[in-house]
Amino acid sequence: MTEPLPSLSGKERLILELLASGSRYGLQLVEESGGSLKRGTVYVTLGRMQEKGFVESHRAPVAADADAVQRRMYRATAYGRRVLDAWGLAARRLSMEPGR
Repeated sequence: MTEPLPSLSGKERLILELLASGSRYGLQLVEESGGSLKRGTVYVTLGRMQEKGFVESHRAPVAADADAVQRRMYRATAYGRRVLDAWGLAARRLSMEPGR
């Protein structure tokens, strides 16, 4: 028996696409999203994605500068990449179906 495809919102999909090329911190995702992600919701979305197992995070080392802020870095998990690939495949298959 196959498992149902996990839900993936548009914001979650965008975040996984951005993380496909490597780790980012939250505000980098906001900047690279071209306005699709907002500062006030990106961390909520990342938290939800962590609970689902799509992303994982760690604290980046702090620079020697005492005023430096410790950033939380996020990266897509292997599971998150598989979910993104599955959604991409489903979208391609649906686009190939004849019109109704």
